[in-house]
Amino acid sequence: MYAQVFGRRNISSASRGLRGYGTMFGDHCPLVVTSAQLHNLKNDSSVQERDLVVLDASWHMPNSPRKADEEYRARHIPSSRFLDIDRVASPHPLNLAHMMPHPHAFAKACSELGIAPSTHVVIYDSQGVFSSPRALYMFRTFGHHRSSILDGGLPGWLSHGGTTQHEQQKFMHAKYATPTLDGKAVKDYKHMVKNAKLDPAENAEAYYVLDARSKGRFLGSDPEPRPGLSSGHIPYSISLPFTAFLETHNIPDDVASSIEGNLSLTYTRLRSTQGIIIALEEALGPQRAKEVLDGKRQVVASCGSGMTAGVIWLGLKMLGLDSVGIYDESWTGYAMRPASEIVKGE
Repeated sequence: MYAQVFGRRNISSASRGLRGYGTMFGDHCPLVVTSAQLHNLKNDSSVQERDLVVLDASWHMPNSPRKADEEYRARHIPSSRFLDIDRVASPHPLNLAHMMPHPHAFAKACSELGIAPSTHVVIYDSQGVFSSPRALYMFRTFGHHRSSILDGGLPGWLSHGGTTQHEQQKFMHAKYATPTLDGKAVKDYKHMVKNAKLDPAENAEAYYVLDARSKGRFLGSDPEPRPGLSSGHIPYSISLPFTAFLETHNIPDDVASSIEGNLSLTYTRLRSTQGIIIALEEALGPQRAKEVLDGKRQVVASCGSGMTAGVIWLGLKMLGLDSVGIYDESWTGYAMRPASEIVKGE
């Protein structure tokens, strides 16, 4: 049962008019749930359709042949719905994909997905932990704290005995008022250019920019997956590949033998909080990591297009940090502009 999995929380005054499921966490749900926990939620007879919505937020790199929407139609967690992160995004003057949507667009998408403000939204992807954190960042930044990711995603669900279906369930639209965006969590190009002029070693107001791309792309020795785009990094940024916060697992052989299609037989899960702290210390060094962990230095995550920066954001949120944002355009938006200063090498 839901209460047995997570324990009971005090009921806030704002939640007293809601059904039991909605009040067990007040306005907050855990950042991460396991496959066993999701199974319990889905099989709790007290949970109504509007109480819990599971979203497939899978996304693949531009150079990948995989199509997330087609894979969803072929196989998904029962009763889950597909969230197209690129379709929900707001238009950008540089035609960048999956930018943070306008509040009205976010509310419309929630309404069409049958999500109400009281709904606990559980988000997964088909690679384990890859694009789901970006979707969670979107929900949380719009104040929808009743949201979580499924650790291990679809492969983890299958590995732990979960079933899938190809049929798409019909559901009713919901009412969702236009929310307020937490602007402090979203950084734009002007923010990054201003910060790039500040040496964090000399200026306590400068925030640490953690670059989630591979070390080769950060150094400028490896090409970007987007043709014509220079690799390298923003001045004073720090390399922290998103994979440092993850661990790789194998789908059991008996499950793997029954899987058809493009699903990989390996998948990722988040490291323990101690593992995330170790990765943070290895990237930043003990002194700078302590600044971050003590809440004395703001952090902004960046990556290629704003997607895997969500993994860094989530890992730091799991450590209880508040001052964590994402550079929405990330490297693609920065490097596309001729005026941008690009550093290569260390």
